[in-house]
Amino acid sequence: MFGTASRIRPALRAAVILTAGLAIAGCSAIYRNHGYVPTEEDLAKVTVGVDTRDTVAEAVGVPSVSGVLNESGYYYVSSRLRHYGALEPKVVERQLVAISFSQTGVVQNIERYGLEDGRVITLNRRVTESSVNDQTFLRQLLGNIGNFNPGTAIGE
Repeated sequence: MFGTASRIRPALRAAVILTAGLAIAGCSAIYRNHGYVPTEEDLAKVTVGVDTRDTVAEAVGVPSVSGVLNESGYYYVSSRLRHYGALEPKVVERQLVAISFSQTGVVQNIERYGLEDGRVITLNRRVTESSVNDQTFLRQLLGNIGNFNPGTAIGE
């Protein structure tokens, strides 16, 4: 009888240690990187007053975002998010490089902004809403309880 208890204790201890280890690992931070920002070395290849849109695209790459107007500028955006378990992800680092062009398409200015230079703006995608209700199969099934009339189910 005591032999069984002595075998269960090490197994129980191992299970507790394993559970604690998984709980601690579940609370560790997960980092995700999004976007692209050219390095200082890449930006050094761009000369203000000389380079054009095409030469900028060749030197540092095509931007992920352009200005609202076609002639306004190139914007390179990079974000780093930290995520803990079930908590909402938080932006911990954001960089933006803005290259503005003159009306003739020549580089006018290069600016770099960080998260500390402004506030976080959530990008909103405009999507047309559909008329379809977001109901699961189970909700549709339970929603029909009481609406069923056996007299209409039999073909006349």
